[in-house]
Amino acid sequence: MIPDVLTIMWKEWKEVLLQRSGMRRGWLNVLLMVAVFGVFLPLQAGKDWVTSPIVLGSWAWVPIMLVTNIIADSFAGERERHTLETLLASRLPDTAILLGKMLAAVAYAWGVTLASLTLGVITVNLAHWEGRLVMYSPHLIAGGIGISLLTAALAAGVGVLVSLRASTVRQAQQTLGMATLLVVWVPILAMGVLPASWQQAIGRGLQAADSISALLGAMLALAAVDVVLVAAARARFRRARLILD
Repeated sequence: MIPDVLTIMWKEWKEVLLQRSGMRRGWLNVLLMVAVFGVFLPLQAGKDWVTSPIVLGSWAWVPIMLVTNIIADSFAGERERHTLETLLASRLPDTAILLGKMLAAVAYAWGVTLASLTLGVITVNLAHWEGRLVMYSPHLIAGGIGISLLTAALAAGVGVLVSLRASTVRQAQQTLGMATLLVVWVPILAMGVLPASWQQAIGRGLQAADSISALLGAMLALAAVDVVLVAAARARFRRARLILD
């Protein structure tokens, strides 16, 4: 089944890079994301961008926003372009189609996330060079890589479920946009309006926490949710039902 999954992934990447309408705007969004998380925010935060565990929030948020840009098109776009029937009439197994579309979005978002955060390290060192390299700690690197992968899978799982039910890409994008707004931006805005003393207390608590245990717990929780979402998407994916929808 692996060759079939890779076939779908390659199909998705070609469409994202070359064929889907509106991808010029999509590329601008990616460049903006890389500029913000790879240059602007690291310049503003300085060395804290590399040393503080709060940066893990960026490792989690970036892939979510990137995945939602393309996963909405996964099935709703095929339905709109009248290519879904052709795809479903192929010899490809249901699981290969589903996983191929999800993994294509995850790999795309994960790669851009790692690139932007690598650029962030370079930016911090160039702007705040003091004779030695400033780098993420080993457990922060491991945790960030794992968190970004798992949150990308989370967004892909939710996105596929939405796209399977949506009649248009616009409808899927609106639903995912609202979900992203609630999950990502509401906590950020809430932190911004908290009193300074509360923000400092939260920061001290994160610094004092057993970060390795906290990371492992968060990653295990995300992995469990991802498994549930993949199982739900697999149960929802019924070739006959999709052809009739």
